[in-house]
Amino acid sequence: MADAKIVSDQRLIGASFKTCAMADAKFDDVDLSRARLSDINLQGATFDNVNMSNVAITDAKIDGLTIFGWDIAQLIRNALKRKQSGS
Repeated sequence: MADAKIVSDQRLIGASFKTCAMADAKFDDVDLSRARLSDINLQGATFDNVNMSNVAITDAKIDGLTIFGWDIAQLIRNALKRKQSGS
């Protein structure tokens, strides 16, 4: 990890990151409340102890996304089928 950058105990309120490579980055105790993320690649990421209250996600690839072991894409597909069938 010779190229590792360590940012600790910082307040980056209002910070803007554009065209950043953060593969294999580790975030502990991070507050992203009211953050806006666009064009983000989280493929293969793991989140632990996450507060997603009032989070809105639009236009997302979610194949393989699991929350509490539930396949979210499959749950949505099933719900859409039920909705379309009127059940």
